[in-house]
Amino acid sequence: MLIDTHCHLDFPDFEAERDVIVARAMAAGVGQMITISTRVKKFDKILRIAETYDNVFCSVGTHPHNADEELDVDVDDLVRLSAHPKVVAIGEAGLDYFYDNAPREAQMIGLRRHIEAARETGLPLVIHSRSADDDMAAVLTEETGKGAFPFLLHCFSSGPDLARIGVELGGYISFSGILTFPKSEELREIAKTVPHARMIVETDAPYLAPKPFRGKRNEPAYVAHTAQVLAETIGVTTEEIAAITTENAFRIFSRMPRL
Repeated sequence: MLIDTHCHLDFPDFEAERDVIVARAMAAGVGQMITISTRVKKFDKILRIAETYDNVFCSVGTHPHNADEELDVDVDDLVRLSAHPKVVAIGEAGLDYFYDNAPREAQMIGLRRHIEAARETGLPLVIHSRSADDDMAAVLTEETGKGAFPFLLHCFSSGPDLARIGVELGGYISFSGILTFPKSEELREIAKTVPHARMIVETDAPYLAPKPFRGKRNEPAYVAHTAQVLAETIGVTTEEIAAITTENAFRIFSRMPRL
């Protein structure tokens, strides 16, 4: 079994055929999925989707693109909403200096609030980090010094230093369809350095479809293609990578039951 640890089933891309998408994932061996929050103010829809399917779970949080829209969401709000048994993570939150859709100060405030919520609840923080390696490494180092919290670097496409620091601080590295792209040689080299016990896979659907679906809408079933390339990259079988990444997913998302 595989687990898609990061998808967005609430997005309009899936609205008309969500039942089919979930069924197709199960048929492809993707036994469980986590649909990730990007706006706390739309959390009700995320939760309804998670409650509709036994094998779908969710997170609660604010994407850095939307950080300035939800500065009124505080740590207590995140902790309160995360109490629902279907919620298995905090986030996604983080820093995105590539698009800079929200002021960097607002992104940083949001990130630190989500870290505190992860520390308080024990739920893992799903971190979005793009073109912000130095600041992200500094924040993670500083905040871990105040008290450990579980986290994963989602859709990893950063440099080797952030991967190393993330692992050293106890974090996990999540690989998406980017790993399968022809020009991702550096990312595949980084994957070889990540301890097997710290790697998981995801789709980030509907974005970043892996080969051979690149350019098309992504969906949870396609995580199998990313897992296959990860297996080839680190020199294990597809069965072994399924076992490795699934066990790791249950470890980091410790509230998620084994179905």
